Amino acid sequence: MPKFLAIHPFPEPAPVEAATPIGQGVKAFCTADAYWVKSWAILNEKGHIMKILCQWDAKNIDAIKAIIDKIPNLPTEGIYPLGIFQAEDFRQ
Repeated sequence: MPKFLAIHPFPEPAPVEAATPIGQGVKAFCTADAYWVKSWAILNEKGHIMKILCQWDAKNIDAIKAIIDKIPNLPTEGIYPLGIFQAEDFRQ
């Protein structure tokens, strides 16, 4: 299944705990067509979330948008096709 990266900027830095209800909501709406795999949070110097990067497996971008649109107050900067490369891929 194709992989995608969804980028979610936070309008104001928020404590890490603020992401819990967002993650629970997203997980509840996942389907066979779009499944949230994992996320990374970009933190400021106080440890508050400034941006979240979410990896998805999905049929297409529209399947991801259908889920994200159900989550209130989750701004999305963009959803992009994703390639994943490991350091070991470049071992000689």
